[in-house]
Amino acid sequence: MEIQQLKGFYHVAKLGSFTRAAQATFRTQSALSQQVKALEEELGCRLLHRIGRKKLRMTQAGERLFRFAESLFIEVESLREELSDLRGFKRGRLKIAAPFTTLYHLFPGILKSYMAEFPLAELTVLDRDQRSVIGLVRDGDVDLGVALESLVPNDMNALRFREVQTVLMAPEGHPLNRVREVTIDRIAQYPLILPPKDRTHAGRTRLEELLSESGLTYRVIMESSNVELSSLYVEMGLGISFATVVKDLIGLKNRRLRFIYLNHLFEPEYLSIVMRKDRVLTPLKRAFLDTLFGHSGNYAEPGGGPVKP
Repeated sequence: MEIQQLKGFYHVAKLGSFTRAAQATFRTQSALSQQVKALEEELGCRLLHRIGRKKLRMTQAGERLFRFAESLFIEVESLREELSDLRGFKRGRLKIAAPFTTLYHLFPGILKSYMAEFPLAELTVLDRDQRSVIGLVRDGDVDLGVALESLVPNDMNALRFREVQTVLMAPEGHPLNRVREVTIDRIAQYPLILPPKDRTHAGRTRLEELLSESGLTYRVIMESSNVELSSLYVEMGLGISFATVVKDLIGLKNRRLRFIYLNHLFEPEYLSIVMRKDRVLTPLKRAFLDTLFGHSGNYAEPGGGPVKP
């Protein structure tokens, strides 16, 4: 069993296609097919089943080999980084995925500090929506992600990063700006700019639950998943909208808007750093978490317990 054979099988199994694996690894489909066949002959069992003309599915033996290959590649990467650290080079790879607003408002200073301290680190940053972030972390395509704690599955680690609150965005001069406490029935009186209906946007689900419980009718005049875009149309007077913002940090500047906190309607949420539970925190990854949380070495889980890399 050779490492290149394992790599070939791993990518084919992960992507479910020889074609996509060939594109991802810059090898020919024929070469990958020969590698998988050689493994099957050596191990004496079938690793992949064909489904139709193009799709593949792992056998039980294939799933076991896939888990072995994945853990092996993680350990190899970890070993390389630790040996580099011992030699004082501080080399290694770190892949991060986060939503646009997090990267735009929270991460510039953090990433600048990290890169200044570890100039030899191979850093990759991906702008993705929260659902995609969780998928990338689960598949092992990134090391760390950022998503709301409520969206993170129980089989993954969610390290609380920053508290976030729901605010109402209204244009300057809007009647709601003069109300002491904005109620759900007052909100229903105005056209709403809301994110699309899906599990990524839990705020919309909660709002519609409140409206339904109160028996209120309402009008969604626009759907937008981008808070910057929504704020532009709120400023124009098209409707009122909502945003989830980091506590004590209003990131939208140069907008003629007012932000009304809705703590009486929405419970506080948390932005969390998402990790796979089986991932080893190598020195460079620990260093990035230290940059985020301070240099305590302990990172609080949702229940308040520490995670000690």
